Amino acid sequence: MTNRIEGAPSFHPVPQTSKAVHQPKIDRRFSTFLDDALQTTEAPGIKVSHHAQKRMEQRGIHLDEADMSQLEEAFSKLNQKGARNSLIMYEDLSLIASVQNRTIITASKTSEMSEVTNIDSAILINK
Repeated sequence: MTNRIEGAPSFHPVPQTSKAVHQPKIDRRFSTFLDDALQTTEAPGIKVSHHAQKRMEQRGIHLDEADMSQLEEAFSKLNQKGARNSLIMYEDLSLIASVQNRTIITASKTSEMSEVTNIDSAILINK
């Protein structure tokens, strides 16, 4: 005895597919593209992370070409010494930087900083 109904279409089980791969969302706002473009023009050799850029804006910190030149020298010195993650103290500013990636990770006023973790070096830049 078969369980088929005469004239009925035959059904085949649909194979289970794996879960959809989650793709991270890409921020496509104009301001994001503008910020990225400004970062590359402001610091050709040093990148400023999005997080650091926000912190600098919140704290009213602006770096000009002379400042960036001083930071370039600091990055070079740190790189020569084999530093990876560093605290860079410049005037009243404290920056946490990835030396290998040549990226400023975060920024704050030195007076606001109470503790620093996960660094292997520090440098004080005198003007």
